[in-house]
Amino acid sequence: MARKPSNDAKPDPNAPTPEAAAASPERAIPEPKGGDPREKVVDALLALLAERRWGEIGLFDIAEKAGVSLAELRALFPSKGAILAGFVRRIDLEVLAGRADDLVDEPARERLFDVLMRRFEALAPHRAALRAVRRGLSVDPLGAGAMNQVAVSSMQWMLAAAGVQESGPLGAARAQALVLANARVFDVFLDDDDPGLARTMKALDEQLRKAERWARRADDVGRLTAPFRGVCGRILGRASERRRDEAADDVATAA
Repeated sequence: MARKPSNDAKPDPNAPTPEAAAASPERAIPEPKGGDPREKVVDALLALLAERRWGEIGLFDIAEKAGVSLAELRALFPSKGAILAGFVRRIDLEVLAGRADDLVDEPARERLFDVLMRRFEALAPHRAALRAVRRGLSVDPLGAGAMNQVAVSSMQWMLAAAGVQESGPLGAARAQALVLANARVFDVFLDDDDPGLARTMKALDEQLRKAERWARRADDVGRLTAPFRGVCGRILGRASERRRDEAADDVATAA
C-alpha cells in the first residue's frame, strides 16, 4: 500500500515560495523532449514534412524546429537525406525489437510478411510526412538514388529478422528485389485509411507471392545453367593460364 504523506511534516525553510518558483527562469524553460539530440532532429524533420513539401524544407528550418544551432545540426547529420535515413534506422530498430518466435517454423514468405507488416504499422503514424517524402523524391533522382541505398540496407535487416539470408551477392539481390516490391506496397499503404491496414496486407501478400515465384524461377535457371557455367569457367580458366604462360615466356625471352 502506498504511504501517505504525514500532515505533521514541517515545511522546508529553504524551499522556494510558489511565487518565486513561478518567476524562476529555470522552471519557465521546458525540458527538451527526449534526451537524444539526433532524435529531436528527426522529429523536427517529420513535423516539418507534415506541413511542407520536401523541397521547401531547408537545414536552417530543421535546426530551428529542433532547437539546435546549425553547427550542432552539422555535427549530428551531414545532410537532410541523412536525417531521413535516421528515421529509417529508428523504424528498423522498432521492428527488430519485436519478436516473432511463434513463426519460426513457418515458411520464409510468412515470416517476411509478419516482419514487413510490423514495419508498416510502425510507419503508420507518420503517413503525412511520408507522403511529402514520396512526392519530393519522385522529382529528385539523386535523392531517390541515395535513399535506395538506405532502403536496401534496411531490407537486409528485415530479411535477417525473418531468418532469410541477407549477406553476399544473393542477399543484396534479395534486398534490392524486396525494395522494389515494398515500394509498390508503399503506394497502397499511403492511401490505406483502414486501421487494420487491410489493403496494405493484401498488396504485400500479392507482392511476396510474386517475389517467391520469381525466386523459384531464378533458382531453376541457376540449376539449369550450372553445367554450362562450369564448362565456361574451365575454358576461361585454361585461357587465363595460357595467357600467363605466354607472358612468362615473353619475359624469359626478353631477359
